[in-house]
Amino acid sequence: MTLNCAIIDDEPLAAQLLESYVKDIPFLFLTGTYNSALTAMADLRRKPVDLLFLDIQMPELSGLELSKLIPNQTRIVFTTAFKEYAIDGYKVSAFDYLLKPISFDKFLETSNKALKWFEMQQHLNSIDKQRFIFVKSDYRLVRVILDDILYIEGLKDYVRIILANGDRITSLINMKRLEELLPYPEFMRTHRSYIAHMTNVTAVDKQRLVFGEDLIPISDNNKDEVMQFLEQFTLA
Repeated sequence: MTLNCAIIDDEPLAAQLLESYVKDIPFLFLTGTYNSALTAMADLRRKPVDLLFLDIQMPELSGLELSKLIPNQTRIVFTTAFKEYAIDGYKVSAFDYLLKPISFDKFLETSNKALKWFEMQQHLNSIDKQRFIFVKSDYRLVRVILDDILYIEGLKDYVRIILANGDRITSLINMKRLEELLPYPEFMRTHRSYIAHMTNVTAVDKQRLVFGEDLIPISDNNKDEVMQFLEQFTLA
């Protein structure tokens, strides 16, 4: 997957540094570098980019002001030398925040985070229209509608599928194999023993997902991935 990106920074040296970073990352394609938010605005509204590296403190129109004018599908990474702007950046739903001087390691980390986010969106948009699976249970093949699944619990060689109507289906199937059959990230491993249907989560309680009266844990290993999914639907 390739992400189209643009850079806006009124400091030529800062812009050139980011340009060099972009060229070193294979999945980034630079569509333009701008030294003025006003100059960039028309291009970015006509041809939105996936990722915008945007300086905050600029004359005429600040990065914060510009961020409210560009298309919603563009993810914004604010770049600034001032820590105090971080909170303002997140108030306008910035994807990330890079503090100058920006190292390549930090730039790469943010770029990888963006790539993962866009890949997740792509998976969501291409979820298989086949909305059911068959599992073996008590010598029968049982049809399970995906939308009815709340979560799945691993029990050694078995799994227990918990449905919205209260039914619990036990099947002799490997958790990894079941995970491969289910559309990601709609279904996501939250713990070694649990797969959650993320669109059926009713609440998040500390490091647990809530499904009605049931709670399932989020492990430290899976926490970042789970929270990144939930952040897409969280109002700041």
